[in-house]
Amino acid sequence: MGEVYDPDGNWQLPGPNGIPHAGSYGGESSGSGGTGFQYDVETLRELMNEWNDLANEFAKDLNYAASLQRAQGPGDEYASGGNAEQIRASGEALHSTLTAREQYCRSMAAKFQMALGKYATAEDTHATDVNQTGGSL
Repeated sequence: MGEVYDPDGNWQLPGPNGIPHAGSYGGESSGSGGTGFQYDVETLRELMNEWNDLANEFAKDLNYAASLQRAQGPGDEYASGGNAEQIRASGEALHSTLTAREQYCRSMAAKFQMALGKYATAEDTHATDVNQTGGSL
């Protein structure tokens, strides 16, 4: 099995125009020297909503994990108790995993929301600049 992708790592990927590193996708954007994705406002909003929807699904699934965490054996013998103990342990692991997935999705949605805010700020700044020069949008 190969290495696991780490977004904070210093990955080097072969490419025809150099070797981009982790977190730098695409080519240079608008001569700024930076790299990255470029999305329009509709795409940013849709991606934010999709990440939030996925987080909501994980949150709903936490109810199923809670049911497993409360499992009781059908009888008083060792086998029933041992089986229930294993089911509760699985419920704990599932709960922990679902919580982590939900948090990840919420953080991704927040990143797209922050990008929307930056987009709106940039639009306002450019509109002000155009209006100050006597132009119109």
